Amino acid sequence: MNEEQTWVAQAQQGDDEAFTRLVETYQTPVFNLCYRMLGEPELAEDAAQETFLRAYQHLHRYDQKRPFATWLLSIAAHYCIDRLRRRKFAMFSMDAEDDEGNTFEYPDVDAPNPEAESIKGQTQERVHELVKDLDDIDRAAIIMRYWYDYSEKEIAEALRLTVSAVKSRLHRARKELAGLWQDQEEDLLAEMERRHHESPAF
Repeated sequence: MNEEQTWVAQAQQGDDEAFTRLVETYQTPVFNLCYRMLGEPELAEDAAQETFLRAYQHLHRYDQKRPFATWLLSIAAHYCIDRLRRRKFAMFSMDAEDDEGNTFEYPDVDAPNPEAESIKGQTQERVHELVKDLDDIDRAAIIMRYWYDYSEKEIAEALRLTVSAVKSRLHRARKELAGLWQDQEEDLLAEMERRHHESPAF
């Protein structure tokens, strides 16, 4: 039994200090998952707290044969999916929308960062924005696969899906993201061209 399993076993027996160690170990991964799902730090903080509260309340149900991280992040993912379903329209209304209802944000061309870092940051932000357009379950699968390197089997366990369903969802989500990325590229080029023609000549 490793140290983490010992903490879990102690926490299951009512040891709050052991559970605190688990919180300290996983608070960053849980917050990051919630942030990528919900898109706002304040909401992610609330979701992370709720995740640990639910984990504490249902710790007696945890099966030690299963990785604790998978079990914990599945709680976070399901909570965020529920939140998204309740607030989807409110969330999208805060973003810019094109004529077809796709959400996006233009990169800040005046950002003071070095060019390479700026491009990297813009790319990450664009991917984060595009992921918000996916179906809630697809979004969770993509985040767990590509941000947390979960296997398809682990994602299936976390989201209560079959492995074949996870494969199908990942394939569909990747295809949708590629299409959204291409659409956004065209929108950005058109916007840059428009701005170029509106700029005063020197």
